[in-house]
Amino acid sequence: MIPVRDALADLADEQREFAKLLGALGDADWQRPSAADGWTVADQVAHLADTEEVAADTLTDGPRAFAKAVPRYATAEDFTAAGCRRGDGLTPQDLTAWWDRAAARTRRLLAGRAATDRVAWGFGMTAETFATARLMEHWAHGLDIRDALGLPVDETPRLRRIAVLGHSTLSYALALARVSRPQGRSLRLELTERNGTGHVVGPADATDVLRGPLPAWCRVATRRSRASPTAPGATTVPTASTAGSELTAEGELAQLALLHARAYL
Repeated sequence: MIPVRDALADLADEQREFAKLLGALGDADWQRPSAADGWTVADQVAHLADTEEVAADTLTDGPRAFAKAVPRYATAEDFTAAGCRRGDGLTPQDLTAWWDRAAARTRRLLAGRAATDRVAWGFGMTAETFATARLMEHWAHGLDIRDALGLPVDETPRLRRIAVLGHSTLSYALALARVSRPQGRSLRLELTERNGTGHVVGPADATDVLRGPLPAWCRVATRRSRASPTAPGATTVPTASTAGSELTAEGELAQLALLHARAYL
């Protein structure tokens, strides 16, 4: 059995960074609007805590496993909103403790799974991909908090996993957007880290190429805009993402990736 060792280590590192972020917030910050429209900072944490509980139950086929919990709601959005509301009235300390307990349980359960084990999340995925998906969720929601509060966003090698996830989920994203994937087209990402290191995702003979900074693609893949650089501490972000403007798309599929990429359900 090959355990989910590397992906799980990266998930743990991402969650440690998220815990540091929460620890640095003042009490008033928790009720400030985040960069996600209609969500407070507290809502972001409640959502992650709630979905970590669902993640753990999915790994154990518990009562709140994904396949059991989500269909109880009319829409996926209703499910998400209900998770946020579970945090209403909780103190920052209680919210943090709830998230920490739930995240730790998911990590413990993943540690006992083989990388290729199937996890019944959404349409199903390997345990390794599931660990990456949880990493992506924490990075994206942490980004919502940092952007809104004008906090710096570090670039780490963990973004490479999100980049791969955004590439591998492109067919799903296009189907969700009801856009047909162009026949005979394939996509390669040629991404650059801040230190100049290149990172390539996709086939060498791809018909289409998307080039640019690694963080910019990760923002596009998680549908996150960049905070306005002229408004430190702002509580909103521009309605049009500037991340996509940092990327160069060659080919129809590359253009569609800029418009519709989505690495989450």
